[in-house]
Amino acid sequence: MKIAVLYGGTSGEREVSLSTGKGIIQALKNKGHDVVGIDFSPEKISEILKLDVDMVFIGLHGRFGEDGRIQGLLDMVGLPYVGSGVLASALAMDKAKSKQIFSSNGILTARSESYDVTKRETFDSIQKHIEATFNLPFVIKPNQEGSTLGLTIVKEASQIRKGIETAAQSDSTILVEEYIGGREVTVPVVGQKGKEQALPVIEIIPKNDYYDFDSKYKPGGSEHIVPAHLDLSLTERLKEEAVLAHQLLGCEVYSRVDFIINENNEPIILEVNTLPGMTPTSLFPDSAQEVGWSYDDLIQKFVELSSSHK
Repeated sequence: MKIAVLYGGTSGEREVSLSTGKGIIQALKNKGHDVVGIDFSPEKISEILKLDVDMVFIGLHGRFGEDGRIQGLLDMVGLPYVGSGVLASALAMDKAKSKQIFSSNGILTARSESYDVTKRETFDSIQKHIEATFNLPFVIKPNQEGSTLGLTIVKEASQIRKGIETAAQSDSTILVEEYIGGREVTVPVVGQKGKEQALPVIEIIPKNDYYDFDSKYKPGGSEHIVPAHLDLSLTERLKEEAVLAHQLLGCEVYSRVDFIINENNEPIILEVNTLPGMTPTSLFPDSAQEVGWSYDDLIQKFVELSSSHK
């Protein structure tokens, strides 16, 4: 097939997307496809409108890639693409909205509040509300940024204002949620709509205090344990809830669902990533390897699943 790969982008996750794109392009070539790579930015929309390809593989992360906008553009011009559509992408990106959907369907989430931070003069009252509502420690983060960018773990009241300001630089809405300590795990989900399966659960052991940007993307920043050493019933629950979360948002083809296992051994969902990192050392390919799929096979599988339903 002739496939265009969109990568790079303009979000805070550009660097990661560059290596995701490189990996996908190489894998598609290895599988015999004719590949066009586009380092995408909104100024290049005319290039997308002129594309003459069978399919688009979106290797973007964060804003303009993962939030449904590029999917809407491709839908309008009738170009099939790999992965979730407009609504699922937008919902998954909006942490506050997706959490409402999860908790109303019985998936445990951390208690949280969202705040509109478009006007600086409201920061004082937001700070007061946060102080009255949350016990330390808690997390302040942008509602729609990925890769823990703009995130602050607030351990002392003196950090609240800075946390609001940092998160507000990345988004017009911020999310404050209780901090849940515990084991970090993630579950890749793949398959046709209604027939999705969860791949082996991965435990992430960060070298830093928590799984931040460096832990995610720097070599040796974290250790991945696949499959995670968890008892069978917890493993099954994580897999079931990951598939359910994927389906509740209406995701397609693949996603990766992040959880924290709290001190009571319960999974608390963090978020669904509709375009998880796909560098050859990323979490999703790591898990796929456990069931015998090479990186190239995995990318090919996404293409086949997308061809069969779009």
